[in-house]
Amino acid sequence: MSVIEARNVGLTFATSDGPVHALKDVTLSIGKGEFVSFIGPSGCGKTTFLRAIAALEHPTEGSLTVNGMSPDAARQARAYGYVFQAAGLYPWRTIAGNVRLPLEIMGFSKAEQAERVERVLALVDLEGFGKKFPWQLSGGMQQRASIARALAFDADILLMDEPFGALDEIVRDRLNEELLALWARTGKTIGFVTHSIPEAVYLSTKIVVMSPRPGRITDVIDSPLPRERPLEIRDTPEFIAIAHRVREGLRAGHGYEV
Repeated sequence: MSVIEARNVGLTFATSDGPVHALKDVTLSIGKGEFVSFIGPSGCGKTTFLRAIAALEHPTEGSLTVNGMSPDAARQARAYGYVFQAAGLYPWRTIAGNVRLPLEIMGFSKAEQAERVERVLALVDLEGFGKKFPWQLSGGMQQRASIARALAFDADILLMDEPFGALDEIVRDRLNEELLALWARTGKTIGFVTHSIPEAVYLSTKIVVMSPRPGRITDVIDSPLPRERPLEIRDTPEFIAIAHRVREGLRAGHGYEV
């Protein structure tokens, strides 16, 4: 079942220096429960495409649907949670208070808020930290709290824009493992933006390789790796072969005329 459908999507920004072509001819189908990573050089439009899915940007060409409806309608239907590059936690609110915020805005009862906050903090291994403030947590723990906030209203789709890009490699590896476990437990459809080839290959059922601006898809790789993935899988010939194909796709993307 297709959850996200893009057909010949293009997006051009009007600027004082003339038009900026961020996306061109993007056609992609994302199925229910898939983990799809978008990878490409800076400025290739991967974040722009994620934002278009979330109705934070609007395509100027083609069609884009989420759960069979427009991205704007999907946003109103609370079809997705969004995790930004920075955790974006309010420092004056506790971790539980930050996670609870969207539930307050949506009008959930206090009892329902408390139950959901407790459940999603457990999902991201932050039990017992609800009364802490953001400054009392490490960067990795703050980002887990940000993921919990996006999960709080239980949307079927989770959109993640380089959530681990600012973290050191050891913490990043740990959160990659935790994210895979979270995905396995929840069955959510995940769209994930990254600059890291190993991260894209390790996490994904499908890897979308994009070219420099205007952003186009140069390759879509359906991963043959099993869903159970210890970190050591990165040393296997299968993993290395997929990483090589991603790298080749990134190189091929530079052949496009801009």
